[in-house]
Amino acid sequence: MVIAGIGQTEYGRHPGRDTLSLNVEACRKALSDAGIAKCAVDGLLVKVPTSRYEAMYGQKLAEAMRLQPRVGGVWDQGGAAPISMISFACMAIEAGQCEVAIVALADNPKTGTRQAYEKGWGDDAVHGWFGVAAGYGMILQRHMQAYGTRPEQLGAIAIACRNNGARNPHAQLRKPLTMDDYMASPMIVEPLRRDDICLVSDGASAVVVMREDRARQLGVATPVPILGYGQAHTSWDVALRPDLTSTAARQSAKTAFAMAGLAPADIDVAQIYDCYTVAVLMTLEDYGFCAKGQSGRFVEAGGIELGGTLPINTSGGLLSETGLPGLQMVIEGVRQMRGSSCNQVADARRCLVSNQGGMMTTHATMILGR
Repeated sequence: MVIAGIGQTEYGRHPGRDTLSLNVEACRKALSDAGIAKCAVDGLLVKVPTSRYEAMYGQKLAEAMRLQPRVGGVWDQGGAAPISMISFACMAIEAGQCEVAIVALADNPKTGTRQAYEKGWGDDAVHGWFGVAAGYGMILQRHMQAYGTRPEQLGAIAIACRNNGARNPHAQLRKPLTMDDYMASPMIVEPLRRDDICLVSDGASAVVVMREDRARQLGVATPVPILGYGQAHTSWDVALRPDLTSTAARQSAKTAFAMAGLAPADIDVAQIYDCYTVAVLMTLEDYGFCAKGQSGRFVEAGGIELGGTLPINTSGGLLSETGLPGLQMVIEGVRQMRGSSCNQVADARRCLVSNQGGMMTTHATMILGR
């Protein structure tokens, strides 16, 4: 299987645009990038918009695109949905259920509504648990208590991602960050500062998936092989988890590495889901790039920076490029494998991409090659 085409809107503010129009734009650009006609598409998988749920959303998008796909549907695994949708598209193609699939997502919480992110969370809302940040704050408190994780180590992640985004002409936030800036940023939910938390963004992204031989038949210029994928889901709410410092990311990565026949040491560059800086720390550990409790030292020593052992989030990640949930990270992985990234890692031949949703509740992993 290959990713044959990629497309995205501008990220940031799109006042007056609904998610259907944003999705159509990204899908049109992905088809143009692949160099194929819309009539070749017989699969359409789309993530439900987080900000405003709509019934039969997949059929609405198909109608807007003038498609009647053989395979279609809407996924909701939060930020893990993009890689999960790509993996289901691959399986549908392997099973002969379709030949060419578009995977897409769009949302507009910046100029629409962000109520889904702000609401009181479960029965604990009466005690002050409001919004997703509260759950990540609890997880980070536990990581700090267990492993001595320090704010400066979280700052190293924010700085690396923000500085990469500053060099990306398409990033929503193109402002470098220093450690002094990070330490001065206000607390949102202790111990999380403003610069630990991803952006709020309007926009859309899409990719085209097909078999490698089909890509050759259609004359696709720069297909990128999908070497492996996996998913696994913690599922329990934060307050019910027996261990707050480990997640199902471990099994998700294990599945993807086994499928690809690779190990963490074989990865040249990674796009690690950075909705919150603590998610990066824990994903690095659960994926086997660092021993448990050692990721703070790894990032503090420059391991994730350009030129480091494992450069991450080369387009800026959710902290700088866009806060949209995850498909943009796959797109940056494709650019790295094509050699066209604005922060290209020299001689990179293997790129790992992580997606996760909720409060480290769902997880999906993908490995791309050249």
